[in-house]
Amino acid sequence: MATMHGKTWVLCLLLLLLRGLRLGSQAALPPPCESQIYCHGQLLHQVQMAKLFQDDKQFVDMPLSVAPEQVLSNFQDLNRAHNSSIPRQLLQEFVNNHFRDKSQELDPWTPGDWKDSPQFLKNISDTKLRAWAGELHQLWKKLGKKMKPEVSSHPDWFSLIYSKHPFVVPGGRFVEFYYWDSYWVMEGLLLSEMPETVKGMLRNFLDLVNTYGHIPNGGRVYYLQRSQPPLLTLMMDRYLTHTNDIAFLQENIETLALELNFWAEKRSINVSVGGKSHTLNRYYVPYGGPSSRLSSIRTSKLVPVDLNSFLCQAEGLLGNFYSRLGNEAQAAKYRSQRAQRLAALEAVLWDSERGAWFDHDLESGKKNREFYPSNLTPLWAGCFSDPAVVDKALKYLEDTQILTFKHGIPTSLNNSGQQWDFPNAWAPLQDLVIRGLAKSSSPRAQEVAFQLAQNWIRTNFDVYSKTSAMYEKYDVSSGGQPGGGGEYEVQEGFGWTNGVVLMLLDRYGDRLTSGAWPALWEPHCLAVALLPHLLLWWW
Repeated sequence: MATMHGKTWVLCLLLLLLRGLRLGSQAALPPPCESQIYCHGQLLHQVQMAKLFQDDKQFVDMPLSVAPEQVLSNFQDLNRAHNSSIPRQLLQEFVNNHFRDKSQELDPWTPGDWKDSPQFLKNISDTKLRAWAGELHQLWKKLGKKMKPEVSSHPDWFSLIYSKHPFVVPGGRFVEFYYWDSYWVMEGLLLSEMPETVKGMLRNFLDLVNTYGHIPNGGRVYYLQRSQPPLLTLMMDRYLTHTNDIAFLQENIETLALELNFWAEKRSINVSVGGKSHTLNRYYVPYGGPSSRLSSIRTSKLVPVDLNSFLCQAEGLLGNFYSRLGNEAQAAKYRSQRAQRLAALEAVLWDSERGAWFDHDLESGKKNREFYPSNLTPLWAGCFSDPAVVDKALKYLEDTQILTFKHGIPTSLNNSGQQWDFPNAWAPLQDLVIRGLAKSSSPRAQEVAFQLAQNWIRTNFDVYSKTSAMYEKYDVSSGGQPGGGGEYEVQEGFGWTNGVVLMLLDRYGDRLTSGAWPALWEPHCLAVALLPHLLLWWW
């Protein structure tokens, strides 16, 4: 999986910035933003190297209590007085006197369209799961935030990027928006019958595209130079499905196109396979960055399955949008782009023998054949042409023994100690596999999708029953406990986890159970259930 969750990048970004400071003139790459407080400079360097805070994200999220010019002037005086080596206690006092506690630029917000008992709850047969879903529906009120006016009037005093409309955040230490998190949050909000909240969040993202040309990874200035998987067009599609607000689409169709243009103009790469050149896309940060596998592979050197699947889907949706608005010339343009990408996905990333798509390594010219759930993103995005790939994908899941995991699909099979590796499982990656299989016309694929959904629901429900909390990730090797790894403690909340659970409860509410594991759902039975199907495929 070439995507690393943006929150993990906070520490990595800071380490890169500090490395740049130490290298001096050798560091040619620019900082991620102009702020000499939040993105580069001696103040940031000394505070982070002194480890004043247990969480490296805390300092860069703290608002200023005096004007930034005064902060920098006072720091320079202090720095000179101590020959660029300020004692830790004095540095802590400086921070206390010039910064406010994090999150003070935000107010809690209860969405105005929140209401009791949305319709989807009535479709959940299991009484315990229905009550749980009702409690998750309540959580939207706790995760709502709105920015204080001062973030708009004095933007240099904050690392927060101003958003005009209130929004729903992931939770825990993450009190700003995150791009791809928000898609699954919106899916949950729409099930909770909260389209106005979703529309406000969409307006925030559209404003960002109009301002920066793309949507930053998250709502902080230190994220400005990088994006996450481009799901804005899909967000619009889901909003339209629930509201049929064609006027809103008409108003913003060109902004949707502008975001795709960013990826086409700034993040494209040509790959030659079999003597033919194909244009695909990659994640690339102009100031450098760690890879999505942390130190093992550089992100910019990969052509990732997930990104190109998301773009393929977006191109198809945008073509449909233009057609609905009567602009057939633009519709044909984006449908042609989708067709070209579909051919490129098959030529460059698809592996027929293994039954999955794999990231292409630009340096080696080979596929990275390690397991990641994102290897099956084309199924989720509907970006494949041969229906037989579903059968092959089922065999791929069997061959990699993914169906033996009882508590969820692991992020990888590499136990690196990092949060985007084994044994952690993340909600959006469950969705990529489950819905990818569920969309198939194959009854067996649909049944495997349901059983994977049952596993994930059981894990989330069991942990919630013990802790009264939802988490950003879960450990599939220890009975489905909250996950770990990375540079911060596992966070409660949790926006996209809630959204995926509500989606699964809505899709399978008449079948999912909260009780003991029936024999049919035991992991080995899941694999055995596939055996006749796999034998037929083999012969």
